[in-house]
Amino acid sequence: MYAIIQDRGRQLKVTPGGFATLDGTAGEPGAALTLDQVLLVEKDGGEVLAGSPFVANARVAAVVEGGTRGPKIRVFKKKRRKGMRRTKGHRATYTRVRITEILI
Repeated sequence: MYAIIQDRGRQLKVTPGGFATLDGTAGEPGAALTLDQVLLVEKDGGEVLAGSPFVANARVAAVVEGGTRGPKIRVFKKKRRKGMRRTKGHRATYTRVRITEILI
């Protein structure tokens, strides 16, 4: 059994007992989380439920494991012969969640 969910513009394939990385901060470690934007669900028997855009009454239950940060991204801009140089950068914040069950 697996589901495809949408979270902040990204689509993720999740399975019960598996882990997923969500953008941003979703809560404190140990907190329960419900993801209700389920695009597709495949049951164990091979039956596929597809939504338009979301599957009705389907949701994914998860528990927050903790937060992580992505790699450092550097953005360097330069204009030749002008002396203009600018360096900026950032690190994205992610939340790691453990999928407990898929509810239909």
